[in-house]
This record gives sequence, structure tokens and C-alpha cells, in this order.
Amino acid sequence: MRTIWLDLMYDGKTFHGWQIQENAVTVQEEFQKALRQVIGEECDIKGCSRTDAGVHANMYCVSFRTEHPIPVDRIPPALNHFLPTTIAVKRAMVMDEGFHARYSCRGKEYVYKIWNHPVRNPFVEGYALHYWYPLDLSRMNEAAAHLLGTHDFTSFCTPDTRKKDNMCRTIRHAEWTSQGDMVQFTIEADGFLYNMVRIIVGTLLYVAQGKIAPEDIPKITAAKDRHFSGPTAPPQGLYLNRVFYDGIET
Repeated sequence: MRTIWLDLMYDGKTFHGWQIQENAVTVQEEFQKALRQVIGEECDIKGCSRTDAGVHANMYCVSFRTEHPIPVDRIPPALNHFLPTTIAVKRAMVMDEGFHARYSCRGKEYVYKIWNHPVRNPFVEGYALHYWYPLDLSRMNEAAAHLLGTHDFTSFCTPDTRKKDNMCRTIRHAEWTSQGDMVQFTIEADGFLYNMVRIIVGTLLYVAQGKIAPEDIPKITAAKDRHFSGPTAPPQGLYLNRVFYDGIET
């Protein structure tokens, strides 16, 4: 019995997120169908995270256990033969028995892309938010700096029916950069709450609009109330970019 770790990427534009759902096409559903074709059995697949409908992944990790003897280096090409062109497996490794794609994760990095130009770009439609107003990145980075460190991020989480857990997370990096008209927000943390990145982006866009001052961020965080932060940014600009594990290069 081996524990297999896989690194895959996917275009989330046509998927209703990672996790299997009734009456919706998801990445996990397509992945499980391909895995069944390769090893001929059902496996308990562990994903590193949930992703919402329309969200993309440059690196998404899964783990599963199997007795199938297929060489680990043959798993990516075998899976890619059966997967749709919107999903690709990049790497496979055999891990220790106790490895778990979610619980062994040491942190994640997301990026959010914004096409910042008065005219929409058809070639980034569905892959970046079209935002035509000017963006003051220095002001937005001033606000983002207040998010660094360990805080209770209840104000930046969408309430749902799941049991409320520890809402503290440690943000290690948060920065806005630009390359021409493409603006990118990069954020790394030990973990993220439901819709946390999208709410942070929406809040920092409010900072750019002058609706929130950079120095208001600590007060919003301390309030522990979703009503004090900005809107939830649309999903199409969001990418799970890197997932961190001990002993695995990203």
C-alpha cells in the first residue's frame, strides 16, 4: 500500500470548484473518473483545499493510497491521457504513510489578477477581473501591510453553516505588483478561511476607491465582524498558486 502525492493544475472557468457536488461538474469528479481508468478502483482522495466555482489552480495537491503497482513516474502521463484538457497532472511522488494533502500542508499562496484598463481584454476574460478605475498600489500595499502577522480574520470570512473553528491565521506575505496593465495581488499564509482572499481583495479595492483608509484595516480586523470589511471580489481572478509541504519544492 503506497501513499501517492500529486501536483496538478486546472482551469476553473468551467468547473463548480474542486469538491464533488450534485448536479454540477467539479474538478474532483473529473479527476476521480480518470484515476479509476488508470488504477481500476475507487480511492479515498484527499484534496489540499476547497476552491470555489470559477477559481483556478496553478498548483493543487491531492493524496491517495493504493496497492496498484504502476510506477509513480507513469501516473502523470496516464492520468493526463484520460483527463480533460482543462486539468493536467504535473508531478507524482510516493510519500510516507501518514502524509495527507490537507493536514500535512504548511501553507498556501494565492494570487489574484486584475486587468486594470478602461477597455476589457477578451484574452483574459474569465482569468482576471476587469477593473477600469485607477489603482493606487502604494496605498493598497500600505493597507495590506496591516494584515501581516497572526490575527483573527473573522471580518474577512463569509459566514456559513460549517462549525465555527479557530479563525486565527498567520499571513506571511501580502503585496500588490503590476506588469503593464495586469495587476496582481500575492498573499501567503499558513491557511485561509472561506472566501478570505476574495474578501481581502474586495476590501483593498475599497481602499483604492477611498471608501476605506489604510489605517482602518486594524480596526476592521479587530471588529471580528464581516459587515465591516469590503465586498467579496469575483472568483475569476483568483488562483491557488503554491502549496507548501516539508521536503517538497514548489
